[in-house]
Amino acid sequence: MRLLAFTLALAAAPALADHDRAGDFTHYILALSWEPTWCALEGEARGAEECSWGRGFVLHGLWPQREQGWPAFCLTTERDPSRRETAGMADLIAPGLAWHQWKKHGRCAGLPATDYFALMRRAVERVVVPEPLRHLPVDISLPPRVLEEAFTEANPGLAPEGITVACEAGHVQEVRICLTKDLDFRPCALEARPDCPLPLAKMDRP
Repeated sequence: MRLLAFTLALAAAPALADHDRAGDFTHYILALSWEPTWCALEGEARGAEECSWGRGFVLHGLWPQREQGWPAFCLTTERDPSRRETAGMADLIAPGLAWHQWKKHGRCAGLPATDYFALMRRAVERVVVPEPLRHLPVDISLPPRVLEEAFTEANPGLAPEGITVACEAGHVQEVRICLTKDLDFRPCALEARPDCPLPLAKMDRP
């Protein structure tokens, strides 16, 4: 019996070694999605409740990053958040997405779930959404560079190297802002800097 247990432990060791380690990262990416894009391309077909909320930029996630690559689905000794804790994030992020973000990214932060969710809140509060985009009255199309410039102007200390715009199917998908572990602005790692290549990207009004 002892020999069998030892053999099984050895067999499991390589699989454990393949996992990323919690806390092994250098900085974060704060991803803010333009919710109308996700709803138009995916959410409305699912009947997602959040697509009736009429929001613009919403929290997608706070992702631990390295200078090269990023960890995901890390092993951690921290307990998973309760339903109540994920539901408590509903003003920023759908509870189901909050749970997914914890599983994929939060476990890599090396923090308890409550602290990670609190850090997500602080990160969102750290970034000012440009005033014209808080209550967009009409659909618009704009160069991604203009969107970046609006964010850098609204956030002193945020440099062009610290923000990138992602797009999908001709629409602005999200902005991604790089932050230190203390949530100060910093340049993004080189592999995270490429922007949406479109000359114009659409933003539907919420």
